[in-house]
Amino acid sequence: MKLTVVTVCLNARDTIAQAVESVHRQTYSGFEHIVVDGASTDGTLNVLERYSGALAKLISEPDRGLYFAMNKGIAAATGDYLGFLNSDDVYQDEHVLRRIAAALASGSWDAAHSDLVYVKSTDPRRVVRYWKSKPFTPGMFEAGWHPAHPTLFVRTSILRELGGFDTRYRFHSDFHLMVRLFVERRISSVYVPEVLVRMRIGGHTNRSLRNVARGNLESYRIARAYGLADSPFWIAKKLGFRIRQFFERPAAEKRTDTHPAGRRPDG
Repeated sequence: MKLTVVTVCLNARDTIAQAVESVHRQTYSGFEHIVVDGASTDGTLNVLERYSGALAKLISEPDRGLYFAMNKGIAAATGDYLGFLNSDDVYQDEHVLRRIAAALASGSWDAAHSDLVYVKSTDPRRVVRYWKSKPFTPGMFEAGWHPAHPTLFVRTSILRELGGFDTRYRFHSDFHLMVRLFVERRISSVYVPEVLVRMRIGGHTNRSLRNVARGNLESYRIARAYGLADSPFWIAKKLGFRIRQFFERPAAEKRTDTHPAGRRPDG
């Protein structure tokens, strides 16, 4: 089984090396790493040149935003499954891709997801927020829940069939894609109950309160369009889920749970 990891970046000189190194120290050998750079001007490309021999592909050219760049990664991928690691995030340890591959190999799964922790932007060892996920069951999106996108690996063929990310959405095209995957397409998924990604706070959507508000409104419009929300109270349920993450902390969990989302893994 071949996995593709896609990292998109723009002016990420201070963090891109940590992200790339966390991918390239993985003990699982069946993966490729694609980096899509938006024509950085801060020295990011100078950093990436140190890893050019280990990258399957480095694309550096102007683009129209985050989700345009992610779609370039989907188009360039040759792996059976694809996941995204942000340029300021890191994998929890060197065995992450091995755990993902083992979970996916346990059945005819379309996707796998896991837990993540948000960490301080200046100290990725300090946990600020814990995204405890769970096996997917129908009705979870209606309750304001969805998998943590940076932990999600999906069959590359399905991502292409769906056309990748809808770039009309500026903040939550990842949420829109997950709705299409889990609710519309009803993919099968396996949950790995471990923290596999450490994500720095202060990303694209959470950079300002204005962006947070616009992002929540965008996700609400998506939820309404798919019949998952019938009032703005859905945003409150979504925020309630987020607030709980500040008070939870990771526990040592080594067991892998599975649950089909839509259809059984055997078809």
